[in-house]
Amino acid sequence: MNFVLETIQVIFLSLWYNIESFIHLLVPRKKKNITGEVVLITGAGSGIGRLMTKEFATRGTVLVLWDINEEGLKETTKLAKSVGASRAYYFVCDCSNKNEVYRVADQVKREVGDVSILVNNAGIVTGKKFMDAPDSLIEKTMEVNTMAHFWTYKAFLPAMIANNHGHLVSIASSAGLIGVNGLADYCASKFAAVGFAESVGLELQATGKDGIKTTIVCPYFINTGMFDGCQTKWPRLLPILNAENVAKKIIHAVLTDQVYLLLPKSMYFIAALKNSVLLT
Repeated sequence: MNFVLETIQVIFLSLWYNIESFIHLLVPRKKKNITGEVVLITGAGSGIGRLMTKEFATRGTVLVLWDINEEGLKETTKLAKSVGASRAYYFVCDCSNKNEVYRVADQVKREVGDVSILVNNAGIVTGKKFMDAPDSLIEKTMEVNTMAHFWTYKAFLPAMIANNHGHLVSIASSAGLIGVNGLADYCASKFAAVGFAESVGLELQATGKDGIKTTIVCPYFINTGMFDGCQTKWPRLLPILNAENVAKKIIHAVLTDQVYLLLPKSMYFIAALKNSVLLT
């Protein structure tokens, strides 16, 4: 009997969420106020991390910037203050090193306070085919793109749980939904990041911590330099994305508590098509 009721519940919720999504295509979601929130962004020294910092800075947040590149962090911090950030701090941190993540996290808690919006953005790509990639680079890819998320969640999620308030943002990739030729280690790391973020989000819901939101971002290739030389076979369907536009869309997704953000929009259709093929 429980199985029947649970099945009906799943079907009902699936229908409800689809109807809700359709409604929000016509009626914009209400944006939340994040003034005063402490936002930590990993990989903030360049690229999307720097652009997201700029967007958050204009919304009255307290910024905590992490990267392994100190010069890049200084530039990002300077940019944040130039666009109106009230407070911006930077900390040099190698997110692939668990002990360093915990050490710097403790420093952040002492000097700034509890983080309420965590943006796991740091990422690397080897750009090599699987058999050509050295073991050390494969391990580093998994450590930065996946394991770092475990350590930052461990460090900052307890305070969010205690307050039943916060937002977890995972900057993953469309390569975390669909395998890509020549990016085996990168795809594996991003698939893992997506699965981890989804699972923790469900765990929070199951334990009644509905005040903690999650956003999983899966963009196609972005023109940040990380994928220099990459070309798209279907530029109209899957264009190389503009970094500034992506940053703006990520912030909008956070402000509207959007759980999944796939870019471009054609990725929703492609991901659905892949799943339908796998089920046949």
